[in-house]
Amino acid sequence: MRFRNYNITLLILIFSGTFYSCGVYGFRPKNPPEGIKTLAVPLFGDESNFSEPTVRENFTEKLKSLIVNDNTFYITDQSEADGLISCTITAISDEPLVISGNENVSKRKINISVSVDFQNLKTQKKIWNRVFTNWGEYNSTDTGFSEREIGINEAINKICEDILNDITSNW
Repeated sequence: MRFRNYNITLLILIFSGTFYSCGVYGFRPKNPPEGIKTLAVPLFGDESNFSEPTVRENFTEKLKSLIVNDNTFYITDQSEADGLISCTITAISDEPLVISGNENVSKRKINISVSVDFQNLKTQKKIWNRVFTNWGEYNSTDTGFSEREIGINEAINKICEDILNDITSNW
């Protein structure tokens, strides 16, 4: 009887230890800088000289939307914010990705680079400055620039996810 109670106790300890250890580590820990609960995200700057006029607005709105949906920070005006995310689009390029047998371009690739400054407005200190680069692809057609926006939005989504990951985790 004593041996049976010992086995049951041991099994309970093993199972509880196993379940407890599973909840300790996550793949994306939320470890934002201490004291920063609100962020200001002004309109992105654009030094790329790219011909797409809505890229700045699309970037800004996508990043704000991701931050709000993540629930780590609140978005507010710069005068009331604890932190500031300043972003500048530094480069956008559009290049062939897939060339078919008759030398026609069937897919194109958009590369976008964004310089991001993350600043603590309470202490007036820079937390980090990083350059994020990513890409999107789209079908090259004769219908004009409507397909190009698909590639641009794909790159915007990837870069905004990367920015969010870096501001919410302190690796």
